[in-house]
Amino acid sequence: MPKSKTQRVVFQPRTRQSIQAGMNQVVNAVRPTLGPQPRGVAIDNTDYYSEAPEFIDNGGTIARYIIQLQDKDADMGAMLVRDLLWRLQEQIGDGTATAAVIFQKVFNEGVRFLTAGGNAMRLQVQLLEGARLILQQLNSMTWRIAGKKQLAQAAETLCFDPTLAGYMGEVFEIIGEYGRLEIRPGQNRNVEREYVEGMYWERGLLVREMYADHSKPRVEFEDAAILISDIEINDARQIYPALELALRAEIQGLLIVTKQLSGDAIGFLLSNRKPEKFQAIAVKTPGLVREEQMAALEDLAILTGGRPFISAAGDTLDKIKIEDFGRARRIWANYDNFGISGGKGNPRDLRRHVATLRQVYTSAETNTNRTKIQKRIGKLLGGSATLHVGGITEREIESRVELAKRTAVTLRGAMMDGVLAGGGVAFLDSRPALLRKRDNSTDSEQHAAYQILIEAMEAPFRTIVDNAGFDASEIMAEVRLAGAGHGFDVKKQQVVDMAQAQIYDAATVLKGAMFGAVSTAAMALTIDALVHQAQVEKAPLPKTPKRKQL
Repeated sequence: MPKSKTQRVVFQPRTRQSIQAGMNQVVNAVRPTLGPQPRGVAIDNTDYYSEAPEFIDNGGTIARYIIQLQDKDADMGAMLVRDLLWRLQEQIGDGTATAAVIFQKVFNEGVRFLTAGGNAMRLQVQLLEGARLILQQLNSMTWRIAGKKQLAQAAETLCFDPTLAGYMGEVFEIIGEYGRLEIRPGQNRNVEREYVEGMYWERGLLVREMYADHSKPRVEFEDAAILISDIEINDARQIYPALELALRAEIQGLLIVTKQLSGDAIGFLLSNRKPEKFQAIAVKTPGLVREEQMAALEDLAILTGGRPFISAAGDTLDKIKIEDFGRARRIWANYDNFGISGGKGNPRDLRRHVATLRQVYTSAETNTNRTKIQKRIGKLLGGSATLHVGGITEREIESRVELAKRTAVTLRGAMMDGVLAGGGVAFLDSRPALLRKRDNSTDSEQHAAYQILIEAMEAPFRTIVDNAGFDASEIMAEVRLAGAGHGFDVKKQQVVDMAQAQIYDAATVLKGAMFGAVSTAAMALTIDALVHQAQVEKAPLPKTPKRKQL
């Protein structure tokens, strides 16, 4: 019979002490990674004894490696911070180390106030009110960036890799904030890029025999038509009407998008091919799941002005009309992808569709959903590029690829929502509003909350300076004398105007990191008890008797 362990409940003051202990362990592991001259964290490769420890300088990845602390009470605090940092990395791509040090300062100072007799619930309300005030201040300080140079500078503050940042600036200047960017491992030490005209989907020719010229594994049609569908063509007779219509209209190239094409239908297309007069090829409907397929068909129809034939709606191809075909200046396909350039859909419909998708993008709650919408917008706007990221070793290549992907996510946000002074300066410049609220407060919780936030807004700057090997208090005094907008360039080792020095941080990242850290810390301060669930010990399964060998 299974045996149950007794449940355990932990109360104050041990609750806050345990959460604090676990939280500090995670934050102290992440803290060294903040800034352009970070220190790293070595991860023990327990599964590969012959390999050296893995060197990581990304807060979200470090937090993800922390699975469990031995002290179960402290582990609950550690997992609280771990969840915050991982969510931030998934949603905005960066800001994990910034959020970690802000969280730590708010929570530790909050514990000190509550231990002296403060009220946790009232403190939480005031902390959230202060966080909203900081957001207002950050919004008022945000400005836009554009052009290769500014984009590259913003990228460098994110990845600290000048070569990679330079290519990022060039790519995003060309494809725009919604443009499609594929980041892949390179084959050498260098970073290389290539651009694709128009847009493409990851669905290629159904059979290689559709190549007219096998020496050129790519089929291209000029002034071509496209039949858009998710219909399964199981009989060659299903495509007779479409082919007859295309021949009568003197269309020289037809791309058939279909969920499935039977062997006899493929044979019919191949046997009736006359490349000099008419040629038809077929590709599979883009998308792995129904939702993705419907989205791709909708985008193709609006982009080319065609009508999508949907099997679930009962559509068939026997009554197809010439206006049902989509049109494009050029269509191409190989065994992996197909693409179009110069879609001839209604420009007004296209603008409305893109505007709708942008609204969906803004309201999307997860980075996964935003990425899907962003790729759709990029295809519709026609900007596509591939970045091949190389390195000396396989591990270095993998690390740079992941770094490039995180940088791309954050740089998109910077292009859409603007940037703020980097190096923790934007947070420093938000303090005057907090000081005014603190000085005018008559409530002890309100006074404490704003004092906590004033100190928390200094934490990222102090950590960056400390990590670079300087005395944070001395540098802070110099920055105060220099005035608003000034910070410390740790590479040049001097106080500078951050805007003039082009040291930026993405506004989306700073706002997300700050509000996530403050709201999570404020909630954690209200936890009064920790409850450990009973763990059931299952009885061992009976052993399977071994078979006797004859």
